[in-house]
Amino acid sequence: MQNRLTPRAILDQLVKFPTVSRDTNLPLIDWVEAYLTEHGVESHRHVKADDPLKAGLFAHVGPEVEGGVVLSGHTDVVPTDGQPWSTDPFTVTETDGKLYGRGTTDMKGFDALAIWALVEAQHRGVKRPLQIALSYDEEIGCAGAPPLIDAMQGVVPRADTVIVGEPTMLKAVTGHKGSVTYDINVHGFEVHSSVLHTGVSAIMYGAKLIEWANQMNDESSAAAPSPIAAMFNPPYTNVHVGEIHGGTAHNITAKDCVLVMGIRVVPGETLDAWDSRLRAAVADVEAQMQAVRPETWIEIKPNSALPPFKTDDAGSAETLVRQLTGDNGTQYVSYGTEASHFQNAGYSVVVCGPGDIAVAHQPDEYITVAQFTEGQAFMERLLSQLSA
Repeated sequence: MQNRLTPRAILDQLVKFPTVSRDTNLPLIDWVEAYLTEHGVESHRHVKADDPLKAGLFAHVGPEVEGGVVLSGHTDVVPTDGQPWSTDPFTVTETDGKLYGRGTTDMKGFDALAIWALVEAQHRGVKRPLQIALSYDEEIGCAGAPPLIDAMQGVVPRADTVIVGEPTMLKAVTGHKGSVTYDINVHGFEVHSSVLHTGVSAIMYGAKLIEWANQMNDESSAAAPSPIAAMFNPPYTNVHVGEIHGGTAHNITAKDCVLVMGIRVVPGETLDAWDSRLRAAVADVEAQMQAVRPETWIEIKPNSALPPFKTDDAGSAETLVRQLTGDNGTQYVSYGTEASHFQNAGYSVVVCGPGDIAVAHQPDEYITVAQFTEGQAFMERLLSQLSA
């Protein structure tokens, strides 16, 4: 007889796999693939192009027609290094109505519910298709979603509705900021600090770019926000320098300085526009450097890029989730999700999942039993909708 696991039993299995983004997620993918196969569900594996130790997985249940619902989750988690956990982070521990473990909230709780719902849909039969899409590398810039979405096209019937199950306390989130990060390497010219004017200190010129970031934040915070931006905290695009490395000694002008800069962009503004503003600032500082030493320069390397997720004007995803939850509030968040990648691929998308984002990435991360139970009730209502 086929073993139909409960959502809690599936969660226990998923948390056991230490799928920190820097490491492989294949043991988890192997387990999910085998479990779905056991229940007659064909799944499809997408292997990361430049790292065969990572893979995404997607699957389809129900009639072979378009117009289904995708339950989207990620399999990777953030590290536990240096965090003072009270329990084993890779074992689900239930205490005082809370399920502790890395990823219980972000977001293996939703993944477990999605896998459970897919198997239930297979056994119960649904009239409208249900799919799951499990990605990798979400925690390092949502990098795994675009190739996974591409891999789904033409392999399973195209769905029209996506529920991204990041923790929202099962509220419908219909917008979030986009983001882009840069490594900015300032290449200066070393001289003794007593003749500073004859050299180019990479740190001191790098500081001009930090001051540009401060000026952008001052200008943006002082301006009247757009109606969409006003829904966010803060209600504007913000620029942040989180890391700085450089220099050799206190009495030598720094030859190199590396800044790690991030820009969180509100819907209604674009990554491209902010990229142009940053590059104009970099060009201005570089010109100042080269006026002293022509051989100096600034290298700018974009890393992860996530477009803003904007309201879908009561699209099918928002409508469905509001029917399932009864939530009619307006919820925007400043953190990023894979929702914008699905939206850019032409899907109607909403973010909705169990758990509280405030405890994600923290030591002793947990999801309450009540939220997990309500998540199962959410899936039951979804299955009823798809079976009607």
